[in-house]
Amino acid sequence: MAAVSFKNVRKVFGETISIPSLDLDIRDGEFVCLLGPSGCGKTTTLRMLAGLEQPTSGTIHIGGQEVHELPPAKRDIAMVFQSYALYPHLTVAENIVYPLRKRGVPKSEWPAMLANIAQLLQLEPLLARKPKQLSGGQQQRVALGRALIRKPKVFLLDEPLSNLDAKLRAHMRAELIELHRRIGTTTVYVTHDQLEAMTMSTRIAVMNGGVLQQFATPDEIYYRPANLFVAGFIGTPAMSLIDGDLQRDDNGFVVRAGGLLLRLPHSTLRHDAVHEVTVGLRPEDIVLGRGANSARIKVVEPTGHESIVLMECGGATLCTRIASDVPLAAELRAGQDVPFDVTLAHTHVFCRQSGLRQNRDDTKVTAIKRTRDAA
Repeated sequence: MAAVSFKNVRKVFGETISIPSLDLDIRDGEFVCLLGPSGCGKTTTLRMLAGLEQPTSGTIHIGGQEVHELPPAKRDIAMVFQSYALYPHLTVAENIVYPLRKRGVPKSEWPAMLANIAQLLQLEPLLARKPKQLSGGQQQRVALGRALIRKPKVFLLDEPLSNLDAKLRAHMRAELIELHRRIGTTTVYVTHDQLEAMTMSTRIAVMNGGVLQQFATPDEIYYRPANLFVAGFIGTPAMSLIDGDLQRDDNGFVVRAGGLLLRLPHSTLRHDAVHEVTVGLRPEDIVLGRGANSARIKVVEPTGHESIVLMECGGATLCTRIASDVPLAAELRAGQDVPFDVTLAHTHVFCRQSGLRQNRDDTKVTAIKRTRDAA
């Protein structure tokens, strides 16, 4: 196992600056997801760590050793790609032990190492099969086994679940979480799927335009997004973002955003909070059926256990959810006016110009999460 660090890493392709400057420190044994939309630089970052791309400038360290000038074979890493890249003419067993052949490991050691990986990934009944005889999930486990058998310092995964159906992705997510818990190898995982990142990661590195936006735990990113990009990108359904104006009075702050009038205590925002702001509201913090605010329902989307409700309030669009077993849920219709309330303690406020968070965030994230869960 080993820590990973990027120091002032820059990557330029011709006239295009892919990574302006990246500083990222991944602790030994962490499971870190590089998360962001297509073109944000996450795969380029992983490829530089793997040695498949060279940084234009800056340094990359694995286990304290500079590796940015070393070839991939000298970095003691193992990588699993989006495509499984299995050898079709080899059996499962032969595919898994292939790296041992390339590294010159004595053949006498192969059976014990293969048996350990096969047991770990539940591949014992499949060892004699060829890849074409396997399901997508089984092929993915073989690809993981081929990487794991090397016992690398760092495990790199580039969107390994994107080719699987939804049910199998959920199953493989759980397997990867359990696998990391058991082996503890430092893992860097690239994905554009926030559900994968939120459920699997120790910490998440959110990227956009080649710039690291926030690097924190899943809870911190969800409950304390550092800026407007993170706030809008993380969360399903997405956070409602409404432009507004902030004023200060003797009782705290008054925010007018769309048709909303929010009164926030002094402890909510920084003392130097700006005047022009964007207010962010998570769907679970908009409560239907009571409150002084009113909105007109645009769309009701039943999903089974709950309904997603889109509403218009003073020209602003709000998104909330309501549990299906709540009596009000059966009565909601498009075009209907409905009262609603906002959980002020969980209101996010951002500078409209810079996008930076204006909340003081003195309360610990765990306390906020506990409050929400209790509600």
